[in-house]
Amino acid sequence: MPLAALAAAIAAQPRVRLAALPTPLHDATRLRDALGGPTVCPRILIKRDDLTALGLGGNKARKLEFLVADALAQGATTLVTTGATQSNHARMTAAAACMAGLRSVLVLTTPSADPAPEGNLLLDRLFGATVHYVQATDAMLAVGDDEAVVARVVDAERAAGRQAYVIPVGGSSGIGTLGYVAGTLELVERLAAMDVRPSRLYYASGSRGTQAGLALGARLTGAPYALYGVAVSAGEPEKVERARRIANDAAERLGVPDRLTREDLFTDQGFIGEGYGIPTEAALEAIALLARTEAILLDPTYTAKAFAALVGHVRAGTLDPSDTVVFLHTGGAPALFTDRFVRAFGPRLAT
Repeated sequence: MPLAALAAAIAAQPRVRLAALPTPLHDATRLRDALGGPTVCPRILIKRDDLTALGLGGNKARKLEFLVADALAQGATTLVTTGATQSNHARMTAAAACMAGLRSVLVLTTPSADPAPEGNLLLDRLFGATVHYVQATDAMLAVGDDEAVVARVVDAERAAGRQAYVIPVGGSSGIGTLGYVAGTLELVERLAAMDVRPSRLYYASGSRGTQAGLALGARLTGAPYALYGVAVSAGEPEKVERARRIANDAAERLGVPDRLTREDLFTDQGFIGEGYGIPTEAALEAIALLARTEAILLDPTYTAKAFAALVGHVRAGTLDPSDTVVFLHTGGAPALFTDRFVRAFGPRLAT
């Protein structure tokens, strides 16, 4: 699809500007040297979507621009969404509600009856969100029975004379998918201006809204790279179907004939570790490596696990050192300021 035509199709979608765009594309030269230099390691470009600015930044800002526009068009007064206690999406939804003059209600799964007000959860409170907790039932999936609580929240909002707009976990809907179709267009145009054709784009894959947008965006733009998603939680069969469904919903909204199949949506399951939000040794090493070479902060839940995959592939010789790869940094730094991470990372702080 011609890029100008895609840009016009995206511009026709309702959108509220929430993010600082375009985000930088950082050439990680010191990291490359630390991984063996140009004879061993490909050029690594980091797409800094941790710098989208909204509520300390992250990838969800791109999705929320379209989701909040839809909420306002429907006359909503309250944004309602779900996630884990340290959900980046929940934090950014609360921030977006502030910018749009809306209320926010978050339904968060937690293994603790009284989670500490730290990291993202502290920011949720700072942004004025009302928070309801649901007991987590599966560490690999980080899920709980949140649907019943969300239904009660919607009823309570209605009874109070307000209108709730429910955003799925991670902003993973056809409307939210538009965020990374637009993000892909931004990236592809930048790469073309640099005359660079990366072989892979690495990214953390959770609720699959980002995956859906990246995959559809790559198809529509003829992106030069192959997508390499790294799973941060289990539930693959259901999540692949979700990504396929919402990507094709987004394609319909854009008025394009392209459709994705399950075969278009690969995600590496090998870096999850013990479960969602539980740091792995490789993830902790990745955090230290990128911080000490490029002063860029990864988070232990999402980006560190995806970056650990990239580092592992470099060290295994999987990647051609003459190539270029892109790492999509989706944000999440507030999770560094939690007791779980400090306890996990503590032994490295003295080195």
